[in-house]
Amino acid sequence: MKTTVEKLSPTRVKLAISVTPDELGPSITHAYGHIAEQINVPGFRKGKVPPAIVDQRVGKAAVLEHAVNEGLDGFYREAVRESEVRPLGRPQADIVTWPNDKDFTGDLELAIEVDVRPEITVPEYEGIALTVEAAAIADDDVDAELDKLRSRFGTLVTVDRPATTGDFAQIDLVASIDGVEVDTANAISYELGSGELIEGIDEALDSLTAGESTTFTAPLLGGDHAGEQAEIAVTLTAVKERELPEADDDFAQIASEFDTIAELRESLKEQAAQQKTFSQGGEAREKLVDALLALVEIPVPAALVEDEVHRHLEGENRLEDEAHRAEVAEASEKTFRTQILLDHIVEQEKVQVSQDELTQYLIQGAAQYGMEPNEFIKILSENNQIGQMVGEVARNKALAIVLGKAKVTDTEGNAVDLTAFTAVPGDGEAGDSADEAVASDEAEVVEEAQAAADARCPPSPTPSRSPPRRSPPRLRRRSVRRPRRRPQLPPRRPRPRSSRREHDQEPPPIRRRAAPAVSGCSVRPGRTRTPPAPPPANTGGSAWRRPIDSPPKRQLKRSNTWPTWLCPTVFSTAS
Repeated sequence: MKTTVEKLSPTRVKLAISVTPDELGPSITHAYGHIAEQINVPGFRKGKVPPAIVDQRVGKAAVLEHAVNEGLDGFYREAVRESEVRPLGRPQADIVTWPNDKDFTGDLELAIEVDVRPEITVPEYEGIALTVEAAAIADDDVDAELDKLRSRFGTLVTVDRPATTGDFAQIDLVASIDGVEVDTANAISYELGSGELIEGIDEALDSLTAGESTTFTAPLLGGDHAGEQAEIAVTLTAVKERELPEADDDFAQIASEFDTIAELRESLKEQAAQQKTFSQGGEAREKLVDALLALVEIPVPAALVEDEVHRHLEGENRLEDEAHRAEVAEASEKTFRTQILLDHIVEQEKVQVSQDELTQYLIQGAAQYGMEPNEFIKILSENNQIGQMVGEVARNKALAIVLGKAKVTDTEGNAVDLTAFTAVPGDGEAGDSADEAVASDEAEVVEEAQAAADARCPPSPTPSRSPPRRSPPRLRRRSVRRPRRRPQLPPRRPRPRSSRREHDQEPPPIRRRAAPAVSGCSVRPGRTRTPPAPPPANTGGSAWRRPIDSPPKRQLKRSNTWPTWLCPTVFSTAS
């Protein structure tokens, strides 16, 4: 097979592919076999119809079209490997020249355009200077942590007074649209000021006493009428306030493994310091990315950004919100630029990802969605996204390597030690390559994930992780059907396909008949991140509650030897 590459722009190329009759032969043989299984010919069992009879029934032209349709994806992938281009988006294919449909002689000529990763010069990052907020721990910080712990052990006591912020209200809700009741909820316990329920609920409940009712208008957050304005009738049935236990030695023994409140406060101080350090690490990472992006021009395919914006707005049912569209477009473009830059750093630093690192990362991702690791990895595997996770770990590791070479100080001029957030080139090379592991046996990754399911990543102060993206969609070619009359064939049977997806190396598949609605790419945008789309632990499809992620459970004491840069909540490439 002969392939030539024409560069159309820094981010787009055209592949001219010439397929010989010998190379098309296996697809033609498979086409005959598949059609033979679908047609009924008296005197022949299904699948045993000779090619000559198939030609009489459907015609050689139909067999040829079936064969080309069957082999198109494989020809494209082989061309990508030979030409060493790095596809980012979905390709668009034209069939320029067909072989002779009488005897299948002559070459098949294809023209495929695809967005590719641009070539850039990585800026110098050795010794880059970064400034982050100081991490001094005051008594107020310890008091705040102690109050959070006390609130977990608090008791709710019914009070006879108007509701105010911080109270727990027991309420009944009725939603109506145009006078028609569309949803109800009874005996909901809600903390005023938490923002977990429908917009306007805090203002409506403020100053109400038990037994009183009021109405307000707000858009529903879920269900069949999500996004529609509804009249909400709310009845306050009880007001409760939380009584906190005394912060004494008895409380320390109940709430922790410590005997005295002084020991507990010291542990909380260490925990607060850890949270401040995590905050510094996240801030340094964000400023490092911004500093690097400011030093290099990185073009991003417009179609890639537009597809991502459309997918995001469609998911939020806000396709008509132009202001939000502009915000999402800006964030998506920055995310793609970041990932392209980190991909180049991965190559420059020769970053390797071990199977152990991949397994740890998948376990942590599962914890963020409140899923069992084997279930989470199964979804990723079914969607051919394990390879994408390898790329994500590699980018996180590359960023950690660059951070290790930066000079970080706080606002008071003190040097900041972020060793826990950094990595060094060569880490992960001792173990098995994650690429090889993905290609050989994904079940082994699942088993390792199950074995390490109790491990947890240190929590980030503001964990935020978007659901993983779907795998790249199938493609269709743009050329119209040849103007010949052919009988309609039954749907063809898909051929088995390898599950391997090397991180950011495997091109997205290309098929003539599929009609993808969104872009596929080998670099996942972080804002709408991409692995499957497992739902975050939530309150279900309620029309009242806002969707929230469930971070991993926090503990007062933990032992964790995993590299901090592996934590998705800290060093995700998402912005």
